[in-house]
Amino acid sequence: MVSSAEADLYTDAQNAGELRKAGANGDLNSWIKAHLARSAAATMSPWLAYVERDGDTIDAMQAMRLKVRDAKHLATCAEFGPRFLHSTGQAYKGGPDSGVFLQVTADDAKDLPVPGQKASFGVIKAAQARGDFDVLTERGRRALRVHLKGDLASGLAALDAAISAR
Repeated sequence: MVSSAEADLYTDAQNAGELRKAGANGDLNSWIKAHLARSAAATMSPWLAYVERDGDTIDAMQAMRLKVRDAKHLATCAEFGPRFLHSTGQAYKGGPDSGVFLQVTADDAKDLPVPGQKASFGVIKAAQARGDFDVLTERGRRALRVHLKGDLASGLAALDAAISAR
């Protein structure tokens, strides 16, 4: 894990080594730049968000993925988990190694308890995101997880600034 003011960054040892060789250091901008630079060996860049799915978040994710699409000439998509796991999520893990994956997570502003259970919905969603990410890296995918700190809108703005600075 690497921690910056805006986000905590996660990946496996192999991806971390490749990203550091490409210039990733302690800040979000350098990690995003290094990660997106690996797109030369890719045909797609799926954005897998485990965050609140509302109009503002959808708009922010779409705007960022379009910047990457236009700059890198890749097929891009912005999907919200865990709902994509039983459709395109399976292709990402079982299909060809042709993607540069970015998973976006954040703590929920309001977490709801699951009636009669110890775990909350936020805990369950976080476990699904971690499991999804673990399978991507176990399959050798180029994957980076960005866990946004603070409020979601500020975190998305920091991620957008990092993408724009690439």
